[in-house]
Parts: sequence; structure tokens; C-alpha cells
Amino acid sequence: MPYGYLGQNTPNQTINNSGVFSITDVAELQSQGKLGGSLELIEEQTYSSAVSFVDFTSIQENKYDVHLLQYSNVSSTEPSAGVNLNIRFYESGVLETASVYQKAFQYGGTDGTFGESRSTSQDNIGIFSGNFQGGKANGYIYLYNLGNSSKYSFVTGHSFFEHPTISGFFIFGGGVLPQTSTVDGIRVYITAGNYDAFDIKLFGIKQI
Repeated sequence: MPYGYLGQNTPNQTINNSGVFSITDVAELQSQGKLGGSLELIEEQTYSSAVSFVDFTSIQENKYDVHLLQYSNVSSTEPSAGVNLNIRFYESGVLETASVYQKAFQYGGTDGTFGESRSTSQDNIGIFSGNFQGGKANGYIYLYNLGNSSKYSFVTGHSFFEHPTISGFFIFGGGVLPQTSTVDGIRVYITAGNYDAFDIKLFGIKQI
């Protein structure tokens, strides 16, 4: 049987062990949420042309200090506009729509094209913007400190998609809501482009 080494006498260790777990042991501990960094699915939603936004309003911000948002198989149907996917935060139940968000992203293509997009006065944090008719975009963002009223809320993320004239294109970077507030909700919305339905999953990262 194959084994994986996880270390011995780790901080806050809750399970007595010799420091060596089998793959079966690891899977079982993850399913029980007893392994540090385990992902716990909070909610999954489908973004379709029938809605103008998707809200996650039960993000369990008191339980998790790090969240993970995944989007998969985003498909553009309009070559001229592509898709602009963005997020906004709810602060104590009130959606923040003012130009107070900040972002900094870099992008590049397999053809050698590189550039950046940055701003200190946005009314959202853009997750990605891409022109990829006929292709798919997939990516994720990590969100930090959402439920901590004494800290700013940060975002880091990465996406990759097919391009109509370039075989591959990436975007990575991050953003921040530079306000000390309790973020208890996330809105995901598209500001430009036509698209097919796609899935969005929100996870909490369990801390042990």
C-alpha cells in the first residue's frame, strides 16, 4: 500500500499518529475536516444568461478566514466583446458599489504578448477579461480576511483561457477592498460580453 509522509507532532495536531498516513487515511481525514487546509464546499451556483449576477450571501465568514472561489468552463459567444467577470463585496449586508476597490493584474499570451492592468479606484475587482470565442476559461481566486472587521479584504487569483488568435492566455494578480469592515457576501457578475452558462463554487479552507 502506498504511503504519504505528513510529518510528526505538527502544531495543533488532533490525531495521534506515527507521522505516516496511508492515502486512504488522508482521504478519510480530509472528508472529516480533520486535516489542515481541507476544502469544504459552501455553495455551488450556475451563472446563466437568465441572471445578471450571482450572490453568495451565506459565506460563513465567522468560520473561515480564507475562501476559495472557482469558476469553470466560462465560454464566450461574442468575439468582439469577450467576457468581463467581476466581484463585489457585501459589507454587513450592504453591497459596496463605490469606486473604492484596488486591483493589479498581469496578463500574457503564448505568442509572447504581455501587459498589465491596474487601478486604485474601481467599483469592482475584475477577476478576468478575455476574448475567447469558441474556447473555455477556467480559474480561481482566494479571498482573505472577509469576516475580520479589523482587516482589509484581499483577493488573489489566476485564470487561463483559449484565445481566438492565440492558443493560450493567462491572467494573474489580485485586489483589495481597503476598508476595515466585515464582508459577509460576494457578488459575481459580468459587465460585458455574451456567454454560455458556467459553474461557480465557493469553498471555505478549514484551519486546524
